[in-house]
Amino acid sequence: MGIDFLILLKQEWTVSIILFILLFIKVGSKEWKNESILNLINILLLLNVITGFFGYKDGILFNEMFKTNHLIVTEKNILSLGTYIIALQSYPWLKNNKHILEFYILLLSTLLGMFFMISAGNLLMFYLGLELSSIPLAALANFDLEKRKSSEAAFKFIISSAFSSGLLLFGISLVYGTTGTLTLSVLSEHLFSSPLQIFAFILLISGFGFKISAVPFHLWTADVYEGSPVTVTSYFSVVSKGSVIFVFVTVLYTAFKSYALTWYNILFVLSVLSMIIGNLFAIRQNNMKRFLAFSSIAQIGFILIGITGSTQSGSASVIYFVLIYTFSNLGAFGVVSLVSELSGRENMEDYKGFYKTNPMLSWVLAISLFSLAGIPPTAGFFGKFFLLMAGASQGNYLLITIAALNMVVSLYYYLKVVKAIFMDPNENPIKKLMISPSPKLALFICVSGIFLTGLISYVYEYIFSMSIGI
Repeated sequence: MGIDFLILLKQEWTVSIILFILLFIKVGSKEWKNESILNLINILLLLNVITGFFGYKDGILFNEMFKTNHLIVTEKNILSLGTYIIALQSYPWLKNNKHILEFYILLLSTLLGMFFMISAGNLLMFYLGLELSSIPLAALANFDLEKRKSSEAAFKFIISSAFSSGLLLFGISLVYGTTGTLTLSVLSEHLFSSPLQIFAFILLISGFGFKISAVPFHLWTADVYEGSPVTVTSYFSVVSKGSVIFVFVTVLYTAFKSYALTWYNILFVLSVLSMIIGNLFAIRQNNMKRFLAFSSIAQIGFILIGITGSTQSGSASVIYFVLIYTFSNLGAFGVVSLVSELSGRENMEDYKGFYKTNPMLSWVLAISLFSLAGIPPTAGFFGKFFLLMAGASQGNYLLITIAALNMVVSLYYYLKVVKAIFMDPNENPIKKLMISPSPKLALFICVSGIFLTGLISYVYEYIFSMSIGI
């Protein structure tokens, strides 16, 4: 039992140990240089990623409050990889900051909460993990203490987060009151579609909608993304949102599988609204962080299409797309972060003529945007293809048609940025940026991930088509 306890909670123990190491450094008397602290943290986070691939097993603990299996371990590994890439990208921003340890203590606390949230086999355990992952994020959003926008972002996030958490908790309490259980594996057996249970389910959907920024629950997203430090914005966009998506799929497919028709219709509406509103507002943006915020809202619309598949392929397509989205979005945010930190410029117009002074960063940003747009041979093409195929399994070709049209619209505003970088003149272009090794490694991982996952997908599809004689 003791060994199983350690093995099943291995990833949580690893993050907790890193947290304790940072706390000991903080309270210790020895003065550490910023570069030394950052290098140590990056090594620890790399070890966290590596250990996540070894020594795991399936099992449950605490009367199904905690569970783990190969799929859950994979989801946690994706989050750990995203956190490691973000840590590498944040090096130029944090190397002159006095609160490096506080930043990573908050960041890893949110990651630990996400791990518990993903492994939750009980709605109450899920809620506790959600709060552990959400509250430190507000402090991270306000980490640029001298900037008013950062304080506004934190305020808007904590208000919207508290409201969405309240909706979730109210829905959970109604579920428990009408079923007598919060265990996900047996919850579906106690659902009989009473009006109160339907209302509780709608509250849960609304709470999840806020957390993943699906329209019409997206109003906080752009302001929080713009006001937060770019590193925190990328964490919001990828790691935080990815963890909630993983749990959302589990809750729908496990606890509320008897409501499949109901939540299919709800997700249909949310998907269409997210794609259309996200794309239309992304076209109008000039600030790069707001641009990527509305882009991420549109991407949520495509993810919801995959979830509507209600099959194992639907779940797999969502996890695969989140992995691709991690590489693609962090590649884009990595360049935006470097430009913002080293030049102080964040508007789209500032990127005109960017290729003449920073060709390497220009190609990284262009490749990342191509992947977000779903242009072959990047992995983003295969990610969206698998999502649409999963959604098409339900036979709703209207939804697939709407998604295809929105892909054309998204191609326009992604290429608008690429045009500015490679073709538009600029009398005052961004100067040549001197990049330290850590951000370079992060960008290399992102670009490599975009092409390698795409290549693997291509080979898999080729072998599959050959095996069935297509």
